[in-house]
Amino acid sequence: MELRQNNYYSSLLEEAVNSISSLPGVGRKTALRHCLHLLRLPKENVDHFAQSIADYRNNICFCPKCNMIADEPLSCSFCNDISRDRTKICVVESVRDVISIEATGQYHGLYHILGGVISPINGIGPGELSIDLLVSRVSGEDNGVFSGEDLPQETEIIFALSSDVEGETTAFYIYRRLEDRPYLKFTTLARGLGFGDDLEYADEITLGRSIAARCPFGK
Repeated sequence: MELRQNNYYSSLLEEAVNSISSLPGVGRKTALRHCLHLLRLPKENVDHFAQSIADYRNNICFCPKCNMIADEPLSCSFCNDISRDRTKICVVESVRDVISIEATGQYHGLYHILGGVISPINGIGPGELSIDLLVSRVSGEDNGVFSGEDLPQETEIIFALSSDVEGETTAFYIYRRLEDRPYLKFTTLARGLGFGDDLEYADEITLGRSIAARCPFGK
């Protein structure tokens, strides 16, 4: 049975439970266990815990080139890494997808994080995503990664979006925006993933094989 709020016997505890239970996947019972555990920790540990979360939220930046999270405002660790294959851009929905793909060890190119997928039912259109940034990036505009004479002869755009209707719609929309550029090649993950699967829930072996065996997209 769920504890009623007035059974916490402390407004401070109740407020802490309310805050922690607002996180996805955390119910009030789990939040209560976390709160009581914090009481058993040294105060300096709890202070560090709280400060690290505040620092993360207040100071995190987004790369102006690929929309990946970064510690500095000008670029992220991927765009700054000269060892990455700059002839490949993997288009994903979220930062979680980047983490999942990196865990496979099968991909060594760059990324572009859209921040979601086109979903009219949820009020998300192309303008709410970083699609225009991607178009500018591969067109050599706005001092993007591939700018001017540094633009590769052929660049592969890899769609690593979920295989549901929204993911497919988003990939097709981007393809139509970019298909007239002869130096771009479009591919998508091999269908080792089930219909509608999110990348974060795929195991590393299956996801790695899907990346290695990617298929042509479009024509």
